[in-house]
Formats: sequence, structure tokens, C-alpha cells
Amino acid sequence: METLLGTSIGPFIGLSLILVGGAAVLTGHALAVNWRSVWQVVAAGIGLGLLDRFLTYALFGGALLHPLGLVIHTLIFIGIAVVTFRVTRAHRMVLQYPWKYERAGLFGWQERRGG
Repeated sequence: METLLGTSIGPFIGLSLILVGGAAVLTGHALAVNWRSVWQVVAAGIGLGLLDRFLTYALFGGALLHPLGLVIHTLIFIGIAVVTFRVTRAHRMVLQYPWKYERAGLFGWQERRGG
């Protein structure tokens, strides 16, 4: 039974969310730790979307060129990677510059008040 995503629900959860989604988490973290731009996270997310489409096709017989599936999966991976990137970047800013910045929520930092 094929869904709108070009594959059944089992490969979507197992391959896409757990395996490639985990790779998106690691990608966002690695790019934030190495002080890369968020645009590199987006480019890596597009690559992960293409990888996911190919693995779905090769391993589970899903549609290789399923446009809706490709777009949705790619947006999911970009979202996962960007969230991880922002959380890691906020942590790194506060960790590396504790005299200047303090945490401001999960995704941000702010100038330290009162010196």
C-alpha cells in the first residue's frame, strides 16, 4: 500500500525518519560545531532527500521520481537539520563565550546582562 509519499508507512518510519532523520541530526550538529552557514545545512538536507529517495527505491521498490515524496521528505530533513543546527549553535555560543552571552531559550542567546 503506497501512500502519498511514494512508499508505505514502514519504510517511511524506519528508513526515512529513523535512519536518514538521524543523519540529518548529525549533519546539523556537525555543521554548527564547525561554524558553517545555515545555507550549508539546507544544501545537505537536499542531498539527504535525494539519498532517501534512492534508498527507498533501491531497497523497498518505492517510486524513484515521486515529486511529492521527494519534496516532503526533503523538507522534513531540512527542518530536522536546521533545528539541530540552531540548538547546537546556541549551546556553542554560550559555551565558547560565557563572559559575553547567556542562553535565551532553546534556540537563541543574548548579551549577558550586568557584566
